[in-house]
Amino acid sequence: MTVPVFTLDTARSVDTAPEARLSRQRFLREHVAEVYGALTEERTVHLRLDELLRRAGERHPGLVPGEAQLAAEHGLRQADKEGLEIDQGIFLQAVLAHPECGRHLIDAMLRPTERALALLPEFSRTGSADLGVVRIERRDGTAHVTVHNDHCLNAETNAHVEDMETAVDLVLLDPATEVGVLRGGEMTHRRYLGRRVFSAGINLTELHEGTISYADFLMRREIGYISKIYRGLLVDDDRAWPQRTLEKPWVAAVDTFAIGGGAQLLMVFDHVIAAADSYFSLPAAQEGIVPGLGNLRLTRLAGGRVSRQVILGGRKIWAREPDAAALFDEVVEPRAMDAAVAAAAARLASPAVVANRHMLHHAEEPVETFRHYLAEFALQQALRLYGLDVIAKVGASWTRRPAKDA
Repeated sequence: MTVPVFTLDTARSVDTAPEARLSRQRFLREHVAEVYGALTEERTVHLRLDELLRRAGERHPGLVPGEAQLAAEHGLRQADKEGLEIDQGIFLQAVLAHPECGRHLIDAMLRPTERALALLPEFSRTGSADLGVVRIERRDGTAHVTVHNDHCLNAETNAHVEDMETAVDLVLLDPATEVGVLRGGEMTHRRYLGRRVFSAGINLTELHEGTISYADFLMRREIGYISKIYRGLLVDDDRAWPQRTLEKPWVAAVDTFAIGGGAQLLMVFDHVIAAADSYFSLPAAQEGIVPGLGNLRLTRLAGGRVSRQVILGGRKIWAREPDAAALFDEVVEPRAMDAAVAAAAARLASPAVVANRHMLHHAEEPVETFRHYLAEFALQQALRLYGLDVIAKVGASWTRRPAKDA
């Protein structure tokens, strides 16, 4: 099969970024199935996002940026980049919008990572793993996943996303684990010294410095580890029975706050416990970016009016407020958190829970709904990453200060 080749129409002087991007979008609307089919050997090879984009950049220069182009921008501040990742967004939007290609990519990202497969024997033997930002300890069939990005209040970075996906894979693959629990560790940050914090969301300092990646962070977290928590791990074995996914119940324990990406995470958990002094916020409009699948899932959980107040208006929802009932299953005093987590994990450790969560998710968010949302998100988030308002906000407020002032 001859794969169409993308070229800019120089005869019509298509050389400005908006016109070139419109040309790429039009080309992919017509030819994405052929392009994706060739990259994946007619959908017989499952490529993760990074490898898919790398191959596309090699075989279709001008359509998708290549490794050398991206590497040249790697050390630049966000404000100094050309926005090459927007062209990755155009490509992923087209792939995900195509029913067969999009579903194939979603399935590819539900497979376990090579890193997790390499670490699995040791984790299964010892019940513990220190991944760097994330640590796991299995106790009585419950895998406790604890985030230790202490210096930045568990704000998310590229390394955080890598470690979280590895941790989720290990929990789902480990035969001795029945339930997963996610909680933030104790902080070394002077303002919250010794206190547990769930998550401060995206690391805006790293966004300003240009080290937050569109593909490896913003897209990977949604279609990678968060999707695996919700949908389970896809087993690469046609003989798997009765289904090809490994699913387990998950508990989230919220101490102090769940902001931004941390708040998004809560929406895929089966049971959420919040300390009485904690709060939930999704300050997307203030940061200028799209809060992952928060727009889809918060609307389903809390309704349209509350979602607009939170996402557009920046409203915080405190654990004791009536509206918090849509977000938290339990609200307990901080000193009672450990006991509440243990009790919830014990209740969820049941094969019947696994079967019913599978059916709940099938009803709440079918894969096609997920795919349609992701397709639009892929482009909108890429555009927002380079929005002038975003660059101005993070540049003014989140420039890294000297260590003595941090």
